[in-house]
Formats: sequence, C-alpha cells, structure tokens
Amino acid sequence: MPENHHEQQIGGVRTLSELGLRLPDAGAIREVLGAAYSLDGLIVQEADLDPAFLNLRSGLLGELFQTFTNHRLPLALVVPDPARHGERFAELAREHAGHALVRITPTVEVAREWLARA
Repeated sequence: MPENHHEQQIGGVRTLSELGLRLPDAGAIREVLGAAYSLDGLIVQEADLDPAFLNLRSGLLGELFQTFTNHRLPLALVVPDPARHGERFAELAREHAGHALVRITPTVEVAREWLARA
C-alpha cells in the first residue's frame, strides 16, 4: 500500500477504496476503523472484502458490523445480489434494512443516499 494513502479524512462519506484500503482479514478491521473514524460514514464494496467475509460462518462480517456499531460509525456494505451468497446472507440484508448504523445496499449510490440521512 502506498505511503500516506490512508491519511485521516474529516467528515463526509468515503468508500474503502477511496481510502486506499481493503479488508483481507480480521486484522484489517481496526486499521479500517482508524482510517474512517472521523468520517460521517464508510462504504465497503464486495470487491474490497476477502471472500471469507461473505461466508457468514467465518464470523468476519459480524465482527466488522459489531466493531462499527460499537463505535457508532455508519457502515454501508454494497452487495448487488445478497442471495448469491446464500439464503442466510439475503436474510441478513433484509434484517439490516432498518438498522440505524449498518446496511447492506445494492449500489454505491443507494449507500450514499442512506449515509447522507444516517
């Protein structure tokens, strides 16, 4: 990763890729939280995640959601087709449709709209 690529941004909504970061494993969650801490919200796209995050049995997505919820930082996860990851994942997306801090959205645009109101 290039130096200074995850310099602190203040306010606004950013995507993880705009911060120059990815989530390859659980160890990166804290780094992402630190880089996003002063933002109004963070958008994580499916391509930013190691596929293990989308396997609910791994617990990684739950850890990501819980970390951002604990720190009261709104997080939108962009997954165009939640059912592609199984019925339980689609159910999780439906369950989070009204969540105050974490949502699974079909597009970055929908994520930005929600985060502008969050």
